[in-house]
Amino acid sequence: MKFDNKIVTIERYILDNQPDYARGDFSNLMYDLAMAAKMIANKTTRAGLADILGSADEINIQGEMQQRLDVYADQTIFRLCDHTGRLCVMASEEHEDIVPIPEPYPKGRYVLVYDPLDGSSNIDVNVSIGTIFGVYRCIDWAQRGRVEDCLQPGRKLLAAGYVLYGASTMLVYSTGQGVHGFTLDPHIGEFLLSHPNMTFPKPTYYSANHAYFGRWSPGTKEYVRWLQERVGEDAPFSASGISALS
Repeated sequence: MKFDNKIVTIERYILDNQPDYARGDFSNLMYDLAMAAKMIANKTTRAGLADILGSADEINIQGEMQQRLDVYADQTIFRLCDHTGRLCVMASEEHEDIVPIPEPYPKGRYVLVYDPLDGSSNIDVNVSIGTIFGVYRCIDWAQRGRVEDCLQPGRKLLAAGYVLYGASTMLVYSTGQGVHGFTLDPHIGEFLLSHPNMTFPKPTYYSANHAYFGRWSPGTKEYVRWLQERVGEDAPFSASGISALS
C-alpha cells in the first residue's frame, strides 16, 4: 500500500523547523504549550459532562467573572511550565501581577505571556473559545524575571500563536517563518500539520461591535462609516453578524 501524504506531527514539525536562535529549550517550550492545549481540549470537549462548567465565583483582573474552565486552563499552563527551567517569568490574563517561577525551580531564558482561555462568556453556550500565547526572550539574564520582561513590544516576540477549541481543536503558531496550523486528532491524541503556510484570504466581510461606537477613535468611526456606505453596493465587503471589533 502506498501513502502519498506524509504525516507530520507538531513535535516533528517543531524539531525539523527550529530557528537557529530557538534550538533546545525553546522547542521544548513550544511542545509544552501543545501538551497544555491537549489537556484543555480534553476538558472543553467534555464540558457538559464533567463538573467544569459554571462560575468559579471569583473576579479576574479584567473585572470579568472567572469560569471554572478559566481557572483550569490557567493552572494547567502554569503547572506544565513552572518547573522545566525554560522560563524566567510568566504573565497571565487571569493574574494582576506577573507569575514568577517558584524558587526551588531553575530559571530559564524565555518569557511566556498568555490568555489561558479567551471568550469566557461563550463557555456555557458551547461557542468556540481559545488560548492565546506569546514568547519573548528574557531581557536580563542576571534577573530571575521582571515585569519588564513581559511588557516587551510585539516586534520582539520569538513566537506567537493561539489554540481554538471548537468543532475541532486547532493550534496555530509562528516563529517568524510563516504561520502554520495543526489540528488535534482525538483518536491518537496528537496535533497533525493540517494548514501549512497559512495566509489571509482577500477580505469579503467586515465585523464590528457597534455597541462600542462611542468609544472608538475618530479614525475608526470614519472607517466603519465608509464600510457601511459600501454594504449592498457592488463592493468587496459585506457586514457580518459576528462582533469582532471592540
